[in-house]
This record gives sequence, structure tokens and C-alpha cells, in this order.
Amino acid sequence: MHALTRKQREILDFLLQNQAAFVHPPSLQELCTALGLKSRGSLHFLMQGLVEAGLVEPFDRKHRGVRLTEKALDTGKHRKTTQHSVRYVGKIAAGRPIEAIADERYMVIPDELKTENPCYILKVQGDSMIEAGIYDGDWVVIEQRCHARNGEIVVALVDKAEATLKYIEQYPHETLLIPANSKMEAMRYKPQQVEIQGVLVGQMRSYKRPH
Repeated sequence: MHALTRKQREILDFLLQNQAAFVHPPSLQELCTALGLKSRGSLHFLMQGLVEAGLVEPFDRKHRGVRLTEKALDTGKHRKTTQHSVRYVGKIAAGRPIEAIADERYMVIPDELKTENPCYILKVQGDSMIEAGIYDGDWVVIEQRCHARNGEIVVALVDKAEATLKYIEQYPHETLLIPANSKMEAMRYKPQQVEIQGVLVGQMRSYKRPH
């Protein structure tokens, strides 16, 4: 697809979001008015770029008005799905560290469970965080970042091989990964052994019984 300018993307987004507002495919003049543009010629030039990109049907006497192509409508559906979904990347140990299992797909979650920064979802395995209300089988929403304050729950990658979900305490001489289970002890590592891959910002749970 041709690379679109910022203005062309704005026009495409407007057309996708306001399809129901037009009884008939809008004319260039109607679009000028709706978009607050003064020059119909400038709009026509921008629209030609959308035509060349296969997103708007060519203008002719038979098809009056601006009509989106199936390609544009599919683009809109994909964008709507991915804008409100978060990447699910696998399983995380809430116990002894285990290797994170890559199982990439997308899950739609409420905006309240994520932040404006990039986030991803992991499924919890184990019971080391039960006293923090995080149980085996829960999904956790992780804000992707490489730093955390002491006392935050983080995804920690140990020795670049194994990932775990724990409270973190960081000191110059060591890093502690602390479970929320009074039956378990904190795990102690040299600072260089532990890489923070994100901080817990949300959580989900299913109460459906497995078949």
C-alpha cells in the first residue's frame, strides 16, 4: 500500500468513523465542509492518493461521491480490533522461575486494566503470589518497562532464561524477588542476574470450570 500522509490518514479515519453519518457517499464538497477544509482542489489531490492506495474507489460519473473500498473497510476492522486489544505472550511462574512460554495472540481487555504505555498479558502458573490475591490461572496485565520501584510486582527475567512474577527489592549488592506466600522464602540474586521486563498494572480471572 502507498505510504499515506498524515492528512490522508486523518481523512481515511474520518471516513471510517463516520460512515453511518452519511445517507449517501459524501461528495468532495460535503467532505470539505465536514473536515473544515477551504480548498476542494486540495482535498481532491489528497483523495487521489487514497485512490492510488486502493482505499477509495476511483471517481467517475457512474459512482458519485467518495466510496471506501473493501480494503479500506478491512483496514478499519483490523485497526478497531488491535487498538483495544493487548498482546498475550504466554505463561509466567508465580513460584520458582520457569521459562516464559511464547504463545502470542491478542486479548481484548477494559482500558481500566492497562496504561497508556505498551502492555502485554501473561497467564499465571503457581501459588507464590496468593497472598497478593494472584492465583494460579489468573491473567496479569504488565506495563512493559525496564525499571521499577521497590515493592512493586514485576516480571523478572533471571539469567536471561527464566521469568517469574514477584515483588522486587533492589539494593546495590543484591536484588530480592519476594513471593506473596508466607511458606516461601525470598530469592536472592546479584543485580546483574535480574532484568525487569514489566510491572503489574492489572489482573483478570475466570470462574468457569474446566470441562
